[in-house]
Amino acid sequence: MYIALNTRATRLYNINTLRFTMKRYYLSLFLMCFLSASPLFATQKDTIFVADYGVTPDTYENQTERLEAAIADCKRFNSKVLVFEKGRYDLWTEGATYKKFFITNTSSESECPSKIKTIGMFFEDMEGLTIEGNDATLMFHGKVTMLAFEHCKKMTLQNIHIDFERPGGSELTLTQINEKGVVAKFHPDSRYAIKDGKITLYGEGWRTNIPHCIEYDPTTEHFYYSQTWNVLAKAKATELAPHVVLFETTDTAQCKLNHTLTIRDIIRDQVGMLIYESEDITFKNVGVHYMHGLGIVSQFSKNVEMNHVYCMPRQNSGRLLASSADFMHFSGCSGKVKVVNCKFAGAQDDCINVHGTNLRIMEKVNDYTLKLCFMHPQTYGFNAFFEGDTVAFVRPSTMQRYAQAVIKTAKLLSNRIVEVTLSKPIQHDIELQSDCLENMTCTPEVEIRNCYFTRTSTRGILVTTPRRTVISKNVFYKTGMSAILIEGDAAGWYESGPVKDVLIENNKFIDCAYNGGPSHAVIALNPSNTEVDARRPVHQNVRILNNFFVTLGNPLLYAKSTSQLVFKGNEVKVEAPSSWVGNKWRILEGCSRVTIKDNKFLKP
Repeated sequence: MYIALNTRATRLYNINTLRFTMKRYYLSLFLMCFLSASPLFATQKDTIFVADYGVTPDTYENQTERLEAAIADCKRFNSKVLVFEKGRYDLWTEGATYKKFFITNTSSESECPSKIKTIGMFFEDMEGLTIEGNDATLMFHGKVTMLAFEHCKKMTLQNIHIDFERPGGSELTLTQINEKGVVAKFHPDSRYAIKDGKITLYGEGWRTNIPHCIEYDPTTEHFYYSQTWNVLAKAKATELAPHVVLFETTDTAQCKLNHTLTIRDIIRDQVGMLIYESEDITFKNVGVHYMHGLGIVSQFSKNVEMNHVYCMPRQNSGRLLASSADFMHFSGCSGKVKVVNCKFAGAQDDCINVHGTNLRIMEKVNDYTLKLCFMHPQTYGFNAFFEGDTVAFVRPSTMQRYAQAVIKTAKLLSNRIVEVTLSKPIQHDIELQSDCLENMTCTPEVEIRNCYFTRTSTRGILVTTPRRTVISKNVFYKTGMSAILIEGDAAGWYESGPVKDVLIENNKFIDCAYNGGPSHAVIALNPSNTEVDARRPVHQNVRILNNFFVTLGNPLLYAKSTSQLVFKGNEVKVEAPSSWVGNKWRILEGCSRVTIKDNKFLKP
């Protein structure tokens, strides 16, 4: 009986299983037929075409919402490629993503209380996607962060141009200076309004409230801080013709004929693009022709490569300015930062800045726990430490890393205060409300090769990382301050600390450091320590080899508190009578184990 019942049960089970399987088969067949007839069936493939979402070039319609839908399906279906057709795509703030981000070196609580960013293209928690531009141009309108990667991996942006219909920087050239005042011609992309004789610079949904002016001298090709716009802004303004304005003033001493003024608002309420806590990000063959705010910011991201990225005005645009501040800003990154074959022209701050963030130790809660504080007004509110990170204790007066520990937990108690718990007891003396904590894990290896830097009033490269740094085969053409600055401080910007392995070789430096004195030497190693002792160097192992310098007499090298410094095999051409006295081309303070040899100085 048992055997018979078992056989019957088995037979019934097999029949029911067959019925279920057939039902599932027919349901699957129905769904396949339905989806194949759907216009969105293509989204299930590895490649998504923005055209399938109505994102059409050269229509001058707002494509933001449609593009966001395509991006959402890339995430939904784990697609591998997002494809644009060649042409111009217009993107307004309507339909953009709004999200709060605390971003380093941007704005204080009083300067910009809201940290909500307007993001044109937002990619979150995505992996393995290539954005293929096919030489398309994305033309943004309004004030916006053009693109953001948050918690993304293995993302590539390539073959695309990004620009603004109305850049945040206004430009005007002084064409006449006489007894009536100053006549200026505005660039067609710059917009202004005149009411009751007063001029206002405005854009799409914004105006310049706190102007900051950088002036360009076409004869010397120098880019420098200027007060000239302050003079013109006070004068009575009259439009003589479209884009031509007369400023009635007798205060014309600062006004220079044919010079161009570039003016932007000093508040950094947006950034150009944001790479946030992401990994393996590549930009390849990307033209970035203007950016509001701080530029391309990589914050606590790992392995970021910029290859053939052109941060400069669009060809034939007639514009000088391409960014309101830095071009590329790397904060708290790890792995490798690689910038190769790039061009930088027209920044109102540094072209490249690579650094970490020192937080001040405010309170020792117990033997394991510390309360820390973000000190710089424009840097706060983000995660600066993660479980398992190695940290160093830093004394600001000497800039020495005097001890290390490992993070067990870290949490934000407020936008300014961070509490960290260490994996073992604190076994050293701490100077509370003075010493700082530096994240040593979130420090990258850096490679900058075959790049071109020009038209910046500040620096070409600013870099502080304890890992290997190679700066090779670049051209620095007329950078206002140091072409390369290696700083490290725990008192000003609180941007990380000492370097241990830097190679600067086979570069060309042409008429750099024209803005400033000795600390703005062509290459400057200038840590912020107040106690200078050659027996306790801050920076170590910096080699400056086989470079070519053209100078009008500015110092070539300023080094403070540096050991194992080598300046060898370099060639220097002095183009004008030099103000150097003796060896004043080099200024050394508190340095040790310095090698200077085999350098050649050429007469004009």
